[in-house]
Amino acid sequence: MAVGDNMSVRATQSRPVCQCLPDIRSQMNQTSLLPAAKTAEDTSFAILFAVSFCHLLNDMMQALLPAIYPTLKADYHLSFAQIGLVTLAFQMTASLLQPAVGFYSDKRPMPYSLPIGMLFTFVGLLLLSVARNYPTILAAAALIGMGSSVFHPESSRVARMASGGRHGLAQSMFQTGGNIGSALGPLTAAFIVLAWGQSSVAWYSLAALLAILILWNVGAWYKNHGLKRATSARRRQNHPELSQRQIMLSLAVLLALIFSKYFYLTSINSYYTFYLIHKFHTSVQSAQLHLFAFLAAVAAGAFVGGPVGDRFGRKYVIWFSILGALPFTLLMPYVDLFWTSIFCAAIGFILASAFPAIVVYAQELMPGRVGMVSGLFYGFSFGMGAIAAAVLGVIADATSITFIFRICAYLPLLGLLAAFLPDLRPAHARIATQAD
Repeated sequence: MAVGDNMSVRATQSRPVCQCLPDIRSQMNQTSLLPAAKTAEDTSFAILFAVSFCHLLNDMMQALLPAIYPTLKADYHLSFAQIGLVTLAFQMTASLLQPAVGFYSDKRPMPYSLPIGMLFTFVGLLLLSVARNYPTILAAAALIGMGSSVFHPESSRVARMASGGRHGLAQSMFQTGGNIGSALGPLTAAFIVLAWGQSSVAWYSLAALLAILILWNVGAWYKNHGLKRATSARRRQNHPELSQRQIMLSLAVLLALIFSKYFYLTSINSYYTFYLIHKFHTSVQSAQLHLFAFLAAVAAGAFVGGPVGDRFGRKYVIWFSILGALPFTLLMPYVDLFWTSIFCAAIGFILASAFPAIVVYAQELMPGRVGMVSGLFYGFSFGMGAIAAAVLGVIADATSITFIFRICAYLPLLGLLAAFLPDLRPAHARIATQAD
């Protein structure tokens, strides 16, 4: 080492650590191609926990709506068609607006859009608690959907900003919060709304108010730190050397996989309890516990899928998480109650691991369009869930509840389409994985 280098080292060592940090950060920022592992220390877990917790609150509140359908139907003498229109009002605003919100915010970032979006949910819940006629119920459902349409693409963007390069982990943490919220929604409704009536929905607005306060602070971080992180990440990001045709084909494959995943998951979410009661003569309470076990497995799968994709490549997680469920889906309609529960939990775990990997893969496929991609895939999954519930209900009425699980069992075969997805990892990452 040269004398000048020794002097430089001694000078650096003699300075306080806090004064050296800016130099270190400056050197890190100047490095154009840092592996994700090297940027792990930049992961902002406080922000990730904040958006994940708010995702829990958001999805718990939106899961409340279908949970109180029996109450609304009885109190207002609604037909099943009118209940379907309530779902449509929610899904139209929740699914169709998401890509539009994401597209706009890609062009013009809106740091405080998250608390503003949650304000729609807050108003929608209050309106639902005091609604005394059908049009007001429809308006409340639409407002709750609007809040969700802003929350999902923007909070997914914040999760990526806070990831520090660990995009799969960040998306998994975010998605796990939503899955836990979806599981808690019906449970809390059973203890609160079914016991105290429609007016008790107003208590859920306190959860929305808490989310608004948290998201206001997240918005401040977004403005002061997140935008800088996003700009720096775009400079380091590897743009896939793919033609427009290859990108469009890959997006079509991903959407087909989302179709497969959510059509099957909806069959469980909507009809699993009926299936258990019909085939095994379980009680309603027992069937609900089996459903909760499935939802817990879904939450666990969502948490695992992202980090595994960071380590081994998202294409392989996507492949396994769809096609890997096939043996269990094919066997489940023909086994006893014990193995039905085991297989159903395995299906939930495997299928749920796909979504974080699919979203991050799509974001890497179209760099610079994080909001639009997140909105597209969250919106499409919402829409597929609504369509699947309606279609499978018609099929069940025409045939039997058992029949829909027999035909849905073949949906994971669409996982074979993952063979058409290119490996987006840099060459050095693929070599490192092969070496391990």
